[in-house]
Amino acid sequence: MASSVFPPGTLIQSSKFQSKSILKFKDSNYKLGKLNFAIKCEASAESSSGNSKQLQQPLVSITTTTPELVVEDETWLWSQIKAEALRDAESEPALASYLYSTILSHSSLERSLSFHLGNKLCSSTLLSTLLYDLFLNSFATDSDLLSATTADLKAVRARDPACVSYSHCLLNYKGFLACQAHRIAHKLWVDSRRPLALALHSRIADVFTVDIHPAAKIGKGILFDHATGVVVGETAVIGNNVSILHHVTLGGTGNSVGDRHPKIGDGVLIGAGATILGNIKIGEGAKIGAGSVVLIDVPARTTAVGNPARLVGGKEKPSRHEDVPGESMDHTSFISEWSDYII
Repeated sequence: MASSVFPPGTLIQSSKFQSKSILKFKDSNYKLGKLNFAIKCEASAESSSGNSKQLQQPLVSITTTTPELVVEDETWLWSQIKAEALRDAESEPALASYLYSTILSHSSLERSLSFHLGNKLCSSTLLSTLLYDLFLNSFATDSDLLSATTADLKAVRARDPACVSYSHCLLNYKGFLACQAHRIAHKLWVDSRRPLALALHSRIADVFTVDIHPAAKIGKGILFDHATGVVVGETAVIGNNVSILHHVTLGGTGNSVGDRHPKIGDGVLIGAGATILGNIKIGEGAKIGAGSVVLIDVPARTTAVGNPARLVGGKEKPSRHEDVPGESMDHTSFISEWSDYII
């Protein structure tokens, strides 16, 4: 469950803003279940000889009237992202043009993300305009892409205490961005546009240092935390609500063809630097400790640690947990159950 950035009953009014951009937005009102959410926007900045003019009118007024908020609606989420971007643009005028071009000038989340990814992944020979059109067309022809993006945004915001806002995730979290770009590369792969899928895969690896083969299947509600050095092989499958830390490898065992990569169940947590090799199954809700090397199946709701990995509690009667590690992000509670653990 994620909560609103703005506490219940909060009224935020802004009176100072500097920008070379001309910003104009319509007032918006939403009533979603128990939520009443209103955004009133008024902004106008004029440039003269390269100098910006300071606003005298309030920029944004935001009111929420519910004690708790479950983010389930894509319309609300996009409104929240825009509200956060407006707030940040006022507090840090140096980012105003950037926030306008990446978020505030767009009419939807998929347009904003397509624009942002296009600029991130372009090169001198792979133009941002081409990528923007490619990404936007992918969203238009596959509704599951936006659903997955929304689920991933909620997952990052809920599970990572360092994520201060949805807009922060959308703009700055390379694990999130790499995952969204991979989803489009996977669609291209499935649609038999494999040279383009592989070209996009290469750019994702270059820009984000995340190497996910475009054939790999990834569920929704995914957190790639930090993400640097993550490798996911061609026949790997990752379920829903999975959290994976940096330098994790889901690799093969040397077989040149065939189904040769791990299958990760729903709700799994994989700690930093873990290596999982071969066509093995990591059961639903399992936990893989940091630095572990896993070569055989791991039962559901158990914890595997070490090199080679062993089950906490023993193979015959392993300790089982009731929480969903991929959502709780509990990395270390198993240590209290690990006999002879001494520092």
